[in-house]
Amino acid sequence: MKHVINADPLGKIALQGYDPVAFHTIGKAVKANPAIFAEYRGYKYLFSSDANKATFLEEAEKYLPAYGGYCAFGVSLGVLFPVEIDTWEIINGHLVLQYSQDIKKMFEEDKDENIKKANANWPKIVESTNR
Repeated sequence: MKHVINADPLGKIALQGYDPVAFHTIGKAVKANPAIFAEYRGYKYLFSSDANKATFLEEAEKYLPAYGGYCAFGVSLGVLFPVEIDTWEIINGHLVLQYSQDIKKMFEEDKDENIKKANANWPKIVESTNR
């Protein structure tokens, strides 16, 4: 199965070095400690604590960002855009990121329809991406 992840191309670090578990457990974007990491599907996820690393390893799929960590609005349009971490939100239990605060507002105008479009487009994007 192919995986398309928004990650640093050199170190393959996902989520710009933020702790994927912290978004869910404490509701904050927490810059992680580079010494505490786990590799999952060929990418590195960094954590702010050993406890968060252990939580991730128990249920990694739960903590992975939606759409590989790319902009959800972009995916709803069928394209990949980078993201700003401060746009994050948890939607239906998934970490969702956007290109900018302005794009996040546009996404929110019809959130349900945009999620539906993004969910439909994501498998096509993954299949057509050479990564």
